[in-house]
Amino acid sequence: MNTATKVTTFAASFAVVVGAAYALGTVIGPVAAMVDPAGHPTRKPSEGHADGHQASAHEAPPAGGLQSSDGGYTLELKTPHLEADRRAELRFAIRDKEGRPVTAYRTEHGKQLHLIVASRDLSSYQHLHPTRAADGTWSAPITLPDAGDYRAFADFTPAAEGSKNLTLGADLAASGTYQPKALPAPSRTAEVDDYTVTLDGRLRPGSAQELTLTVSKQARPVTDLQPYLGAYGHLVALRSGDLAYLHVHPHGTPGDGTTRPGPDISFTATAPSAGAYRLFLDFQHKDTVRTVAFTVHAAESGEEPSGPAGGSDSGDHQH
Repeated sequence: MNTATKVTTFAASFAVVVGAAYALGTVIGPVAAMVDPAGHPTRKPSEGHADGHQASAHEAPPAGGLQSSDGGYTLELKTPHLEADRRAELRFAIRDKEGRPVTAYRTEHGKQLHLIVASRDLSSYQHLHPTRAADGTWSAPITLPDAGDYRAFADFTPAAEGSKNLTLGADLAASGTYQPKALPAPSRTAEVDDYTVTLDGRLRPGSAQELTLTVSKQARPVTDLQPYLGAYGHLVALRSGDLAYLHVHPHGTPGDGTTRPGPDISFTATAPSAGAYRLFLDFQHKDTVRTVAFTVHAAESGEEPSGPAGGSDSGDHQH
């Protein structure tokens, strides 16, 4: 069967994909977030989920990005449709519960807002740095490499007192002929340019685990990584299927007297459920930011994943 689908039939095909993604999320873990966007009380760990899943006491908090509204804030994507392989401007706004655009944010890791755009098949990943106009509209130049469906994630903390960090998501479509790509196989190494990154550690559902990524260049350890957005590395994890978002930060801070600029970058991460994830690491060396990607399988304690800890594909990544 020809997997290429014309734009005229893309909407119908996407409905099937969404249904499959939801089914997958039901199998690997709860897709529905425990935080009600309407502000209703959340379920206790002893209470079951709406889909019949019984939450366990060690279950991790739900990942972000599964909903466009949370905590009284909404991500409004002003350009939900773009043309594939053509440079365009992605525009969006964050609105409060009164519908007003938010214009005041806390600065975190050097930016007021971090924007991640990933394709549904996780073959494409971009960490963008949008700029905000006086009216609260954010914009960033972007090129979506292939036709198909994407997810845009806004990671931010409003400046309002008592506000928490939020990750809101919205769907984005690129017109053209759609041909999804298979998730890369697991592997402990990933390469970009003449750099090799090795992953040590595993994800566990509901359990904080240390992940260490070691950077080398032409088989020599890199010991002079440069700070990028206030850290030696940034790691984003996306769950295959529903693209649940998990943003983790490295141990230590450049200049704190104890954190070394490589070759190791360590993180603590907790998977919200068992299943397949794609990890994207951004690091800077010789004044250039590079991205490598790994496929990992989060397994319950005592279970062995179906493959090694990571995957060897750098994907299509832009900064």
